[in-house]
Amino acid sequence: MKKLFIYYSLSGNGDIVAGILKEKGIDIRKIETRKKMPKSFALQLLVGGFQAGIHYKSKLKEFDYNIDKYDEIIIGSPIWNGNLTPAINTLLSKLDFNNKELKFIFYSGSGTSPKATKIIHEKYPKAIIIDIKSPKNNDNLGEVLKEI
Repeated sequence: MKKLFIYYSLSGNGDIVAGILKEKGIDIRKIETRKKMPKSFALQLLVGGFQAGIHYKSKLKEFDYNIDKYDEIIIGSPIWNGNLTPAINTLLSKLDFNNKELKFIFYSGSGTSPKATKIIHEKYPKAIIIDIKSPKNNDNLGEVLKEI
């Protein structure tokens, strides 16, 4: 089964997850937004949290949306204000996951994502969701991702 991990990472947590998945032979694609977030963490919380809360869709840098050769798609997203990031909102609006096994990896400070999980399960009822608390500080990360 051919797998692809598509992710967004602002603080590096997604990059940590991507590194582990790449070692497992999973193809990796990172999403980047055209407009950068503010450098200040406080402003990132305000701007990102607001955008996530209204389900904003960011404009993305050039990205390969072709997922035809993959059987399983794994989407990685930070959780902002309980929601998916604007970059992931854009991605989900552009991809067709018919005939694909779909998984989501959410990384957040709390390690839970009830709002985002509800949104995903409404749109993709069969999707598997894995919540990870702070991948950069998670000594058990390899074990958590073992089944992917």
